[in-house]
Amino acid sequence: MELVNTDVAYKFIREKILSGVYSAGMPLASKNLSKEIGVSRTPVRDALRQLEADGLVIIKPRIGASVKSMDLKEFKDLCGLRQALETYAAGLAAHNRTESELEEIHGALEAMRVIVEKMLKTANDKELLGDLAREDVRFHLAIINVAKNDLIKKEIMRLSLINRVVSNPPKGKSTETLANRRTVLESHQEIFDAIASKNVAAAKNAMERHQQKNLEKVILMMGVKERSKFHSELGIAVKG
Repeated sequence: MELVNTDVAYKFIREKILSGVYSAGMPLASKNLSKEIGVSRTPVRDALRQLEADGLVIIKPRIGASVKSMDLKEFKDLCGLRQALETYAAGLAAHNRTESELEEIHGALEAMRVIVEKMLKTANDKELLGDLAREDVRFHLAIINVAKNDLIKKEIMRLSLINRVVSNPPKGKSTETLANRRTVLESHQEIFDAIASKNVAAAKNAMERHQQKNLEKVILMMGVKERSKFHSELGIAVKG
């Protein structure tokens, strides 16, 4: 029964973290969580240890558990590792891909294109943003699958989840303009074209450029967050 409850607690806490309800740095008290989930503290503690192994939670002696957070340097290091792995995976995908696997990558790319075009015609694009994010994940996951390296896939997925948690923007707020989304779509097209032509070097270069642009954008956002937090602690108003 405890094993079942641990699984329930794990899924509950993980979903709250990934959805942004439990934000980066938020304390995770087992007493409060056990009441919220409806299980005893033991399975909650076991679930938190599992989430620590996943990289989504930090547990410190005498302090307790909290949602994973990073300073700017740690985040840059994480993104650098992910960039290196995804760049290598793109090269493997260009070398390994079959026509049917290429179709899966292309399907995600075309779905992204349709969504971006829809965004041209609507002012309220919250739902479309979610759809675009899902297709973006599908695109990258398809490439990782085509790379056919299970160790790389596992590590990229782990790093992607941590990235998502520590860089999660405020709910309901977009960090991109429509022009930015078009640029991102173009970079996805470059990656696809290189993989389609089985050009390993071009696929790696296109993925590296794409990840570098993403890194720069998120680091800029995190830099604003750090300045805001610092100013808040000092009681200084933050200027835009």
